[in-house]
Amino acid sequence: MKIHDRPGFPNPARIRIALAEKGLDARVEFVPVDLIGAEHKQPAFLAKNPSGVLPVLELDDGSFISESTAITEYLDNLDGQPTLTGRTPREKAMVHMMQRRAEAYVLDPVGLYFHHATPGLGSALQAFKSPDWDGRAEMGRREGAKAVAGMTYFNGVLKDAPFVAGDSFSMADITLFAGLMFADAAGLAAPAGSSALLQWRERVAQRPSVKNRSGQAFLPVDLKRMGF
Repeated sequence: MKIHDRPGFPNPARIRIALAEKGLDARVEFVPVDLIGAEHKQPAFLAKNPSGVLPVLELDDGSFISESTAITEYLDNLDGQPTLTGRTPREKAMVHMMQRRAEAYVLDPVGLYFHHATPGLGSALQAFKSPDWDGRAEMGRREGAKAVAGMTYFNGVLKDAPFVAGDSFSMADITLFAGLMFADAAGLAAPAGSSALLQWRERVAQRPSVKNRSGQAFLPVDLKRMGF
């Protein structure tokens, strides 16, 4: 298997954490994509994923799977013993519901804030992310406020449960963790009173799957080095 991605960014990090949780790192070849140079928006990459986003899983038979949720489902079920996407119908439903909320309430609005209300990632990529239209910055700020409100929501969830979708670490936790790390890079802090969220984040950060070999979190290394 091959993973086409760029380390240090939220969605690639979600898959790298899932791979580590499943012990599949050694079975994957990582193929770097120049995200800053907008390689993923060019015809060669679009032939793999017409949505033009990272990451993409390439199977040995030449098939391509995109979308982080779909890739995680595939990886989690390879051994017939899913641990990240739910085992029973109820668990699966809860994981998918909360994973989608983690995207919609935190990760996605952080992305919109980053690309519309900050300098973003430079001219090559911003040409695809930030068209010149009145109100763009204001829309970005609204999305930033939405992300902060989402953090408040998850703080409430985590007051009553050890993990986002209940008693077990899951895909939903990975997505929220990635969203919070992206928020750090974008300059969005968790609101005051988010102790449950921050305690959960610290516990997740200590999982072996979330740390790289130097003991640092997977993301957002690239963004921080670029000064964002």
